[in-house]
Amino acid sequence: MERRKFLTQAALASASMALAGALPAGLSANTMNKITTQPPALFKRFRPAHKAGFGGVALGNGFQEHSDVACLQTMEAAWNAGIRHYDTSPWYGLGISERRMGMFLKDKAKADFSISTKIGRILEPQENFKADGLLWEGKMNFKYRYDYSASGARKSVEDSLQRLGLSSIDIVYIHDLSPDNGGMKDNWTTYFTEAASGAMKELTKMREEGLIKAWGLGVNTIEPILKTLEVADADIFLSACQYSLIEHEADLYEVFPKVAEKDASIVVGAPLCAGFLAGKDRYLYSGKFPAGVKEKLQAFKQVAKNHAVDLRTAALQFAAAPAVVSAVIPGASSAQQAIENAKSFDIKIPADFWKELKAEKLIAGDAPVPAS
Repeated sequence: MERRKFLTQAALASASMALAGALPAGLSANTMNKITTQPPALFKRFRPAHKAGFGGVALGNGFQEHSDVACLQTMEAAWNAGIRHYDTSPWYGLGISERRMGMFLKDKAKADFSISTKIGRILEPQENFKADGLLWEGKMNFKYRYDYSASGARKSVEDSLQRLGLSSIDIVYIHDLSPDNGGMKDNWTTYFTEAASGAMKELTKMREEGLIKAWGLGVNTIEPILKTLEVADADIFLSACQYSLIEHEADLYEVFPKVAEKDASIVVGAPLCAGFLAGKDRYLYSGKFPAGVKEKLQAFKQVAKNHAVDLRTAALQFAAAPAVVSAVIPGASSAQQAIENAKSFDIKIPADFWKELKAEKLIAGDAPVPAS
């Protein structure tokens, strides 16, 4: 797709249709307009019906330990706020996130929500498993091994269904098949080759069988997405760490047009840069602050102050604006965070805010922004 044509289409993409039926308490019809996409029937490939989603890293004790009760309260708050798309992974807490998410969702009608999980790591029992560099806190009773084979993909999906306690999964992502995965080091292309002849074909088969509705990659870099588009028939990609106010040019110019050419879509992960754009003293998942990001954050805060705009709200709406984006999945570690994330889609941001960001070259001049 020609870049100019793609960007023109993307700039027209902010509006969406309202949900039928009663609205959750405290949310307006305008909120529900913004957190839903166009009717899925308009798309050739499966997309979540709801653009505002929920990421399950915190449910797996990412960054800090949480109780089961607190996690269920967070899920309940997200549900009551109108969130209907949920993302998890066996990797998140080595099974803990899937179990907690499933505990809440198992009693909901499956037609009322969509869920994604991931394959690539097979979990095996091991009491009190520990390893250096893990993001997960608290006690874990499973170790893991990489497996991107056809049989490994099917086993992983079957295991996830058991942990979730659900009858079906909508989207399956091949997880962390990427050069930034320290566990693979320089061998990620070897794993990619295995996945291309194994997991990718098996997930396509599972989609054709009706066991899943869509598959793709869930990665933190762009190269694996571009390679997958060349060798397989993927539907949707979870692009984490690559489309935010802080950093978005690679996705915008290199990934989004090629994904749109295939009628596929993007789910944006880490739209708040793991909390960096919402006041957390961290940037993504490495434990390091890249050069210039703190200074850029201060510049964003100044423009936000100039227009009385909440920066977290702006970050979520920015991530959701492109037409190729089918969902945005910020995480939440508390009920209050879940409510605030949902409400962010109900707030009108003045056009002058986006104009100043572009004038100050804080965001790309042709980046899609929400309609004001």
